[in-house]
Amino acid sequence: MCKHVLNAQVSIRSPCCKKWFDCAECHAETADHPLLQRTEMVFACKKCKKAFRKEADEFEESDEYCPHCDNHFVIDALTPKPRLEVEGEDVRIDARMLKDERLPEEQPRTIFDVKEAPNKLG
Repeated sequence: MCKHVLNAQVSIRSPCCKKWFDCAECHAETADHPLLQRTEMVFACKKCKKAFRKEADEFEESDEYCPHCDNHFVIDALTPKPRLEVEGEDVRIDARMLKDERLPEEQPRTIFDVKEAPNKLG
């Protein structure tokens, strides 16, 4: 998973080291060389897991879709936004901070009438 682009639809194979990356920033963090740029790009769709090639200088609107499964991979990137949270703020993540506000029952629940039971026995 890419930590720079949250909704990456394809992986890109770098022409310099032949490794797969979700974005150019991932390549810059892990590789010790600059990214070699070519006009022919090799993609791997994350939906159908199949690879395909596209020419960058002849890129048209129809080329924005995977040729195998029609997944639209040219979309606006969602990047993570820094935010400050207090631990335990979201109940879906951490439910330990919830307070049980139920009141204890005064008497044990039963199907019998507890007040009249001593008069009926014996």
